Amino acid sequence: MFPERLTEGYRTFQRGRFAGERSRYEMLAEAGQRPEVMIIGCVDSRVSPEVIFDAAPGELLVVRNVANIVPPYEPDRLSQHGTSAALEFGVQALRVRHIVVLGHAHCGGIRAFADEQEPLSPGDFIGRWMAQIAPAAASLGPRPQGDAADYLRRLEFASVELSLRNLMTFPCIRILVERGKLALHGAYFGIAAGRLLVRDPDTGRFEPLT
Repeated sequence: MFPERLTEGYRTFQRGRFAGERSRYEMLAEAGQRPEVMIIGCVDSRVSPEVIFDAAPGELLVVRNVANIVPPYEPDRLSQHGTSAALEFGVQALRVRHIVVLGHAHCGGIRAFADEQEPLSPGDFIGRWMAQIAPAAASLGPRPQGDAADYLRRLEFASVELSLRNLMTFPCIRILVERGKLALHGAYFGIAAGRLLVRDPDTGRFEPLT
């Protein structure tokens, strides 16, 4: 049986948001989508970009994976490229103007990497996926003894930085950035306080959005 929570939620959507925005949905169906902003977010159920940014249908192109990672440009690697394919679609087909890498506090993927947790299955898909942030961890130096929360927070920030660098390895993205037609942004969401930090491109620091 289909989950009751989803059934009730859909009924509320039909009576409320869809009824109020029906013309917008009809326009999107006929004219297609033209979002200006693409967000690379985490699969964490507590960090929904559409909710955080109060977005209407068609405003955001959202890609979510474990720990909001952007892999480097590797077209010859024998693996699937879900995030890379989404980037290609957003940048080349939809011509988005902004790409935001949205990290967050208490990220389970970051903790799994930092704590070297045991695989959840023989495939160890999470472990192999998270291994991509090794350069971010290396940039922080040896893990200090003591304050684990501080280290994890710094690794969450460093992972966003790494994804921003990886974005620039995609030729189509690098060219558009250099021409001023595409902007890259880093952001970080604090779940408990609902606080959004945005990376200052000049200093590299994550500062509260005012």
